[in-house]
Formats: sequence, C-alpha cells, structure tokens
Amino acid sequence: MLIRTLPGPVPPARHEILPSYITRLATLHGLDINGLWLQVTRPAYPGAGRRVVVPERLAALTGRSVHALAGAMPELRDPAPDWEMFRHQPQTGCHRCDARHPGGRVVRLLPHHTYVCLRHGTWIGPPDIDHPAVDLTRFPEIIDAQLRHLLLLRRCGWAATYDAVLTGLMICAHICSPDGRPTLFGFWDTWDDRIDILIPFDRKKQDYVDYSTSRLFAAVYPEAVALAPLIASAYWRRLAGGTEPEQARFLTAVASRVTYPYSPPLPALAANRLARHEKSAMWFSRLRRNQGRTLLFHGHLKPVLLRDRDPQYVKWEGTLWHSTRTDDLMREEVAKRRRAFEAATLPHYSSGS
Repeated sequence: MLIRTLPGPVPPARHEILPSYITRLATLHGLDINGLWLQVTRPAYPGAGRRVVVPERLAALTGRSVHALAGAMPELRDPAPDWEMFRHQPQTGCHRCDARHPGGRVVRLLPHHTYVCLRHGTWIGPPDIDHPAVDLTRFPEIIDAQLRHLLLLRRCGWAATYDAVLTGLMICAHICSPDGRPTLFGFWDTWDDRIDILIPFDRKKQDYVDYSTSRLFAAVYPEAVALAPLIASAYWRRLAGGTEPEQARFLTAVASRVTYPYSPPLPALAANRLARHEKSAMWFSRLRRNQGRTLLFHGHLKPVLLRDRDPQYVKWEGTLWHSTRTDDLMREEVAKRRRAFEAATLPHYSSGS
C-alpha cells in the first residue's frame, strides 16, 4: 500500500494514544477518520476484527521516523514498555500543554506518578470526568508534592512508589472523615480550605458546578506524598506490622507527617461513568463533609483494595485501623499536653489565691 505523506502533519504529544493522534491528523486535513485508520493499520491476525497500527505506515503518513513517533507514543515502542507502570485508562492532561497540539482533544496514557504538570503548575490528577486542569498557583504545596513524588520514584522505583502513594491517599481519605466528624490538628481545616478553592460553590446555580473527584485527590495529595516514604520503606512496613510498641512508633511517624501544614475515533464517555459522576456530585452537594468516602470509592484506589498477598496494614481493613489509630494517638497527645500545661500553671494560681 502506497501512503502519501500528509502536507502538514503535526507531531504527536508525549504519551498520546494512537486513536487520539490519528483523529487529530484526520481533523486537521479534512479526512475521514475511519479511512485514515484503515490506511495505517492491519488486522491483528488473519481474519481478526481488531486492527493494530503498522509503525512504518504511520511514519510514511507523517514523514517522521518510527523512532521519533515511538518516543512520544508508548504503543509504538519495541520492545513494549512495562504497561503496569501506566494508568489503566487514558485521560486528558494539562490544558496549556494540549493547546500547543491542534486538531482537537489530546488523550494520553500517563504513568502512575504524573499528577501535576510542573511546566505550567496545573493539576492533572487521576482519570476522571473531563474537566479543565486546575491552576495550582495558590497551592505551591501541591506542586512541591509532585517534586517529592518524583524523588521517591527515583529512589524506590515505580512499583513501590505507586503502591506507597495510593496507600497514602487511602489513609488520608480515612482520616478526612473516618466517622463523619472533623479530625484534630487542622486536618479538616487544611483540606477543606483547599477544596473550597478547587471546587468553588456557584451561588447563582446553587451547586458545585466544577465538582470532580480528581480535585478531591488534589486536596489531600501533599499529605499522601508525605506519608509515601514511610509506606515504601521496608523498615517502617516492618514496624507497622510488628509489636504494639513498634506500631506506636509507626503511628507517631504518621502523625508527624500528616499534620496542619504550618506545624479510531475516541470512545465516547460511558453512560455508567457519567451517572456515577453525577451521583457523586449530588452527594457532595448534600453532604459537604463526605469527601473522604467519595475518595475511597473512586476507581483510582482499586489496586489498594483488591490486593490479596500484601501485609494487612495496606489493605482496606488495615488502612482503616491505622488511620483510626492515628486519630487516637493525636487525641492522646493533646490530652498529655493539656495535663502538662495544667500541672505547670495550676500551682501558680493556687499560691496566688
């Protein structure tokens, strides 16, 4: 098949999926998307309905080398990348980055450690109902958390980092509202203040029109990343599953890190996903202090919930127990400080009277 090079082919975006790129090429050149797809693909095997892209055909169409295309699109790489290090679901990225790529919506398959666009300071987050990326100018701690996330990635590798950050997010979700009441030491105030800016209330429509569970993840992301080095550490994992004194040391370390910060065509959106999103938005409007539960039931945390062979403390039950014990530890610390204060001040009041 002789394929002519398009007159003005645009380059693919980094981590862009093939259907997204081919759709943009067809849109820019006024071509039929399905026809263009058939030109650059072949059946996966004789008689198969599923088609796979032939890298050489796409290279001929765009005038770019296979190596250059594979550098941007993981699906063209040979050997194939470790697919487990990428998210299971494609998503949009930073809207400012995508503005440089004409032809329509850019959809990417991002690695697990990408939550913030550091170039433009915008929240990308886990896959969710499409909303414009959030400007993080007012949240330097979230941008800093992405930098610390990448440092942990270089130190521990993608698998341990992925597991640790997701478990940290889950612990924060439990702490956020483990029993429907605000927790101590300003957890709620910190996260609530962020949420008020990330998901503002529209007084005209009397609704949270920009609601997105991904933005709830942004609110707790700095604290989750602060916990991640503990969870990724074999030493601290051993303490978490050890004796009561060892667990107390682990909980003390947790409490010291999660404190008030100043101490073909692209597939259409599935109807069931849209329904779940609308239901979550409705309950968020009715029960403003229920974001912890919303985070726990989001698909982004499923890998933590479904594990079978890992230590108990990183499973659902163990995470719940540890987050509850963290609150207990804080209450004990507050009581201890109050007793120390009273012991230091009451004698002076007695002598003065």
